[in-house]
Amino acid sequence: MARLLAIDYGHKRVGLAVTDPLQLIATPLDTIHSQDLFAFVKKYHQQEQLAGIVIGMPRTLLNEATDATPAVVGVVRKLRRELPEVPVHEVDERFTSRMAHQAMLAGGLGQKARRDKALVDRVSATIILQSFLDSRPV
Repeated sequence: MARLLAIDYGHKRVGLAVTDPLQLIATPLDTIHSQDLFAFVKKYHQQEQLAGIVIGMPRTLLNEATDATPAVVGVVRKLRRELPEVPVHEVDERFTSRMAHQAMLAGGLGQKARRDKALVDRVSATIILQSFLDSRPV
């Protein structure tokens, strides 16, 4: 079975997470520079068949677009254009960074590790992906 790839997109860094082949568990994968995203996804798709891509869509508490929303919409369009065979799913990413910090704290990571923005981005992508997995009908 093919994997799902999650993207927590930021202007500088992109956090990535991936499922196991059975699409049961989300695991942090990597943090890359945002300009390397499309090359990374294409290469990953060649190595590991992707069943879909899940991307966090930034929204405000009032469910309105944020300053980052147009950039993510552009990424979604480009992914759909460059990988038409791979479905792209948009997921509400409100609170994922806060949830990532809480998960890292609960996991016993020290303050220095919790300040590592690349790690926070990977954990956020994992939370986005796991929430997508949990919301699918059984």
